[in-house]
Amino acid sequence: MEIDLADTIFTKILNKEIPADIVHEDEHCIAFRDINPQAPVHLLIIPRRAIASIGSMQDADVSLVGHLFRVARDLARSNGIAEGGYRLIINNGENAGQTVAHLHVHLMGGRSFNWPPG
Repeated sequence: MEIDLADTIFTKILNKEIPADIVHEDEHCIAFRDINPQAPVHLLIIPRRAIASIGSMQDADVSLVGHLFRVARDLARSNGIAEGGYRLIINNGENAGQTVAHLHVHLMGGRSFNWPPG
């Protein structure tokens, strides 16, 4: 399902209408620091193309979602958290805590995490 990007905060960040601390940008996605970090490193990685959630992605989106994970891996390395470990989170839907209807990956690290989360 395609969504109207005009309604999300991520659209405003993608369009540079509001500032963000962007740490990565390419033709497929951008990554920026979360404004309410829950770990010493807390980045959001979002595709430029609107996909509401993992639940609404199409088979054609597989390579794009894979690209998000490759960017997460590279950012973990460049932020010094790859060796100690990090967490990737995708919230899918309201009950999972998704607050923006635009697929995004949280990359978190730099501290220990408990299991199970939340």
